[in-house]
Amino acid sequence: MFHPVEDAFKEAVGQGVFPGAVALVSKGDEIVFESAFGFRSLVPEKTPMQPDTIFDLASLTKPLATTPAVMLLVREKKIRLDDRVTRFFPNFGVFGKTHVTFRHLLAHCSGLPAWKSYYEDIVKGEKKGRINFVASRAAKNYVFEQIHREKAVSPPGTQSLYSDLGYILLGEVVEEISGWSLDRYCQDRIFKPMGLRSTSFIDLTQIRTRRLQPVREMIAPTEECPWRKRVLCGEVHDDNAYAMGGVAGHAGLFANARDIHRFLIRFRKCLAGDDPLLPAPLVQEFLARDETVKGSTYTLGWDTPSAENSSSGSYFSPTSVGHLGFTGTSIWWDLEKDCHIILLTNRVHPSRSSDKIKTFRPYIHDLIMKTVLQ
Repeated sequence: MFHPVEDAFKEAVGQGVFPGAVALVSKGDEIVFESAFGFRSLVPEKTPMQPDTIFDLASLTKPLATTPAVMLLVREKKIRLDDRVTRFFPNFGVFGKTHVTFRHLLAHCSGLPAWKSYYEDIVKGEKKGRINFVASRAAKNYVFEQIHREKAVSPPGTQSLYSDLGYILLGEVVEEISGWSLDRYCQDRIFKPMGLRSTSFIDLTQIRTRRLQPVREMIAPTEECPWRKRVLCGEVHDDNAYAMGGVAGHAGLFANARDIHRFLIRFRKCLAGDDPLLPAPLVQEFLARDETVKGSTYTLGWDTPSAENSSSGSYFSPTSVGHLGFTGTSIWWDLEKDCHIILLTNRVHPSRSSDKIKTFRPYIHDLIMKTVLQ
């Protein structure tokens, strides 16, 4: 039944779309397709991809860690979505940011810039003599301070602009209000209760101080990093997340496809009111398209299919939610048709130069959906 899908993946590996991939397709609670293709690594040696390979999820950190963490704070009435950020960080209000709310941050309409190369300043700081500054708590605090001081590029709630900075700030919010580090909070409050065994941030400060080593044979390596001068494996690919120590609100999460599947099943049960972890009305609010900015495709924490050229392809209904990660990862979940596709690839290994995945994603999603919906 899935032969054309398998052939398409094998062809994509041959054409260098990515070295390898793991795909998991679910209809209802049931996994209808799960398979690994190609290679987990090409350098320093070729190793085959396995279905349980753990990937650097990049921006899937936003919907799978930071967003549910914020949802728990809302559920516990520690914050309200329409609270201003300045309620907790008074200094944040400078340069036109006084009226920014948590809702604005979650829906990518806070007016914060999309991205800034904070890591460059941190690397320079270490070169100038700040010993072990890169990937330290001090570096993380430096990034938080810089975001507090950023100038808004538009008034809050007026423009839709996908922003890593907004989610770095949300990560800080979780830490400030809970009194826990983001990784510990997510581990204890989300991943453990959901039974996710392979999902975690990799805290680089712990690796440095306690000599903890991630099991590299289980993890898909990413890029041969131009400034870290090595093939990255078991350390976050995202430059700013790395400089912050590996734990950040916008990137840093590692997981395999089966764990993401478990997460989505639990989330769906919460949505149906069958799971006490999160109340159904709250899940509904987060998964519905945010109306603050007219024409925005974002929900609180997720994206939805755009009218044209969506990476989801042409079969996902408008009530679907999804997200992409720079390393070659993606989730698309159709709430109406009750199915999801998890696509994990190492397309940045050993180099980010190819963007063939842009055309492959909608193509493979269409091929899979045609098969699932037969």
